[in-house]
Amino acid sequence: MEISRILDLFMYAIPAIITGIIAYYFFREHTKNEDGRRRFLLKKELQVNAMPLRLQAYERMALFLERITPSKLLIRVSPISSSKEDYEALLIHTIEQEFEHNLSQQIYVSDKCWNIVTASKNATIQLIRKAGLSEKADSANKLREIVLTEMMERLAPSDAGLSFIKEEVSEMW
Repeated sequence: MEISRILDLFMYAIPAIITGIIAYYFFREHTKNEDGRRRFLLKKELQVNAMPLRLQAYERMALFLERITPSKLLIRVSPISSSKEDYEALLIHTIEQEFEHNLSQQIYVSDKCWNIVTASKNATIQLIRKAGLSEKADSANKLREIVLTEMMERLAPSDAGLSFIKEEVSEMW
């Protein structure tokens, strides 16, 4: 008789246990899906709010690269004396100052983009230093002339950065 009661108890318990296990897995999956949906909606909302900031950062990086393009930089920054060393230092200081003004934008652009912008800046500074080492550059005006002549023969270092920015922004749409 007691074995019969134990069997009856198992017969009632087994369907309850199976139902409990199924309910557990069902609710676990349901909770996981809801969590994923909430994360997706939150990410979507954050992306909508962050998009204008990212676009503004790309705009500022493009403006920075335009401003350090040697031909435009030389027109905007006039020599204050005839010393080529002073003018070279002034140009480099202007580039560094522009760069420091835009340092915070690196959090909104990709690492690759930031590295390309930094490389463009460094290449522009290198171009100015190389022109300053030239024996022909004996005055500030001659330094300007050498840099401008160099720009006629090849593309400015900032042009590569600008084309990368344009490409990266076009991928955002």
